[in-house]
Amino acid sequence: MNTKFIFVTGGVASSLGKGVMASTIGRLLQNRGYKITIQKFDPYINVDPGTLNPNEHGECYVTVDGYECDLDLGHYERFTDIKTTRWNSFTTGRIYMEVIDKERRGEYGGKTVQVVPHITNAIKENMLRTSKDNSLDFVITEIGGTVGDIEGLPFLESIRQLKWELGEDAIVVHLAYVPYIAAAGELKTKPTQHSVKQLQSYGIQPDCIILRSEHPLSMDLRRKVAGFCNVRPDCVLHSPDVSTIYELPIKMHEDGLDEVILKLCNVDVNEKITSNSYADANQKLSTSVPSTSLTEQWKHFVDLRKTATEELHIGFVGKYNLQDAYKSITESMSIAGTYKNRKVKCHFIDSENITEDNVAEQLKGMQGYVICPGFGDRGIEGKITAAKYLRENNLPTLGICLGMQIMAIEFARNVLGYSDAHSAEFSKTTKHPVIDIMEEQKNLVYVGNTMRLGGYECELREDSKARKAYGKEKITERHRHRYELNSSFIDEMELNGMIVSGKNPRSALAEIIELPANHWYLGTQFHPEYSSTVLNPHPLFLAFLDAVLRK
Repeated sequence: MNTKFIFVTGGVASSLGKGVMASTIGRLLQNRGYKITIQKFDPYINVDPGTLNPNEHGECYVTVDGYECDLDLGHYERFTDIKTTRWNSFTTGRIYMEVIDKERRGEYGGKTVQVVPHITNAIKENMLRTSKDNSLDFVITEIGGTVGDIEGLPFLESIRQLKWELGEDAIVVHLAYVPYIAAAGELKTKPTQHSVKQLQSYGIQPDCIILRSEHPLSMDLRRKVAGFCNVRPDCVLHSPDVSTIYELPIKMHEDGLDEVILKLCNVDVNEKITSNSYADANQKLSTSVPSTSLTEQWKHFVDLRKTATEELHIGFVGKYNLQDAYKSITESMSIAGTYKNRKVKCHFIDSENITEDNVAEQLKGMQGYVICPGFGDRGIEGKITAAKYLRENNLPTLGICLGMQIMAIEFARNVLGYSDAHSAEFSKTTKHPVIDIMEEQKNLVYVGNTMRLGGYECELREDSKARKAYGKEKITERHRHRYELNSSFIDEMELNGMIVSGKNPRSALAEIIELPANHWYLGTQFHPEYSSTVLNPHPLFLAFLDAVLRK
């Protein structure tokens, strides 16, 4: 069949969960055996989220090919096990940069460059690109923001044009909010009606409307929305509150979302329902789940999540006090906990508040600790103080990216005796730059060009906790950092008990450090959370929680 395009838009309010809904649609189609991918088009003018403050925008996710993108791509991967690339994420800034670069090179032949057709053509080309490269059955495209946002208009115009050009191969799924007015004691559909009316004013008729509401929606209410919005009653669905976002594919399947989408796309609803050829051919499912259909595996995971009652409390020593700032780490930890029959509760511990005098009080009550990634010198001394306390008290600790570097700095200061040991990122005067930038990076102009981004190989030391966790010698993990562990300190560190248990085979750069004498004290230069999914929880998170449970 031709590739089908599903455009996901949102209205009434932001944060309704378009990313999770797009992921849910992808998961449901995969359960029926279809090959899918998911894209995100964001209206903001930043070229990518790489320079955005996590306190404002949440975490910056990194694709396997090293592209910095929106955290929704983390949802896409965790739900579907696809590997996203730079062609799965676009912003207004990136589209405009692409068009302006072409104009500067004279590729428009002196014509006046305009939003229509030049910007919209660039958007459409990128919306269609992935399907041409991979022969996909479905491409799901999420549009960031809400209908009516002035910055989102070029994306909506592009969808309008593609709907006409692609005909029955393109549909629009609109997610809207139905609020409950307590004073009136009833649900109100008027905001949804206005949202759809706004969409229609741009020339786009939604094919399916998903109503986000905390309360049950009657069939009469759904028929009312269908009548006002020119949508078939069976194409008005309900996205309810769920105990976990991973329950949403089950709830939406029960409401008939996958069947509705297939019918709208003129696809036989029984065509691939028993086939999981895509999953069998393209992903090695985790041994943590039974080897049954993808649907049953997903249900098994959700059942485990519901039946787990005992809690594990994990402290996140970081400096970004926002729920989404460490989204992939919290989700990866929570997923791993599910397979250990535990509910993992992640608690933010602000490193800016940690001192030598109060570190024990600040860190008390947790069963395991993550020293979090980040950039900039704010809160660094608090992290170093925390690392010293955790190392000396033999508490289960996982350091990620900057967290690993903090472990190395603290060890150099308090074990090797270099009291001024630091990172060259934070101190230009230290005589012991345990963390430093590579020589070839120092003269680059653009900040982003100095980053090590995306997947890099790593070879694991045979007698290490890291090797035991992975169960194999060679791995590939994703990076997002600029500074490295200074190799001139490695021999002395190893003589004093801290080993490098993972190295890049080409550059010999340190990827993992650990203290064999401690119960679990391990840091990774890479970000393991970018590779952890619902059906394939990351081995390091599983091993870390094993260590927490043993402790």
